[in-house]
Amino acid sequence: MEIVVLNTTGAETGKKVKLNKELFGIEPNDHAMYLDVKQHLANRRQGTHKSKERAEIARTTKKLKNQKGTGGARSGSRKSPLYVGGGRAFGPRPRDYSFKLNKKLKHLAVLSALSYKAKDKNITVIDAISIAEPKTKNYSEILTNLKLNGKKVLLVLPNHDNNIYLSSRNLERNKVTTAAELNTYDVLNAQNLVLVEGSVSVLENRFLSK
Repeated sequence: MEIVVLNTTGAETGKKVKLNKELFGIEPNDHAMYLDVKQHLANRRQGTHKSKERAEIARTTKKLKNQKGTGGARSGSRKSPLYVGGGRAFGPRPRDYSFKLNKKLKHLAVLSALSYKAKDKNITVIDAISIAEPKTKNYSEILTNLKLNGKKVLLVLPNHDNNIYLSSRNLERNKVTTAAELNTYDVLNAQNLVLVEGSVSVLENRFLSK
């Protein structure tokens, strides 16, 4: 699959980049993507949720009324979950939500997501991108030139560029990452994938090298 390479003004450079079929043209595995996204979201959870149970509530332990003879149910202390302000029964406790996935499955998931983007023709390749100083306006102009303004865009760089990152972080529907950090969730969460030409070779080295 060949894609015309554009520059940051949106004009064609006259070059074409060939996307490797083993990277952008495999048969997508939906279940692998589901597991990888599930792990990604689970690993982001802090798991610090906690509610106080009856043993942790500071209330009187005095028996409220006689065991028998009142005509109602027997009752213990005010710590009981039955009373307002009492401890919670079976409340949440701190826990770790993360789980393990095999490296091969995670690679398959990323390649499946990239293949979907290529199949839907939602990949744009630019020759290079540089911003002299961090300004959201400069980054927004590049998106406008590429006719991607207002869309959810993931820009993949070959190497980290702090100016580009700082220029993009105020735009809610945009994210900048590197080819080495690319993951399934970010690819699927974006409408359009913008690859800097040098990031293609980084992806090939990452996923296709034996």
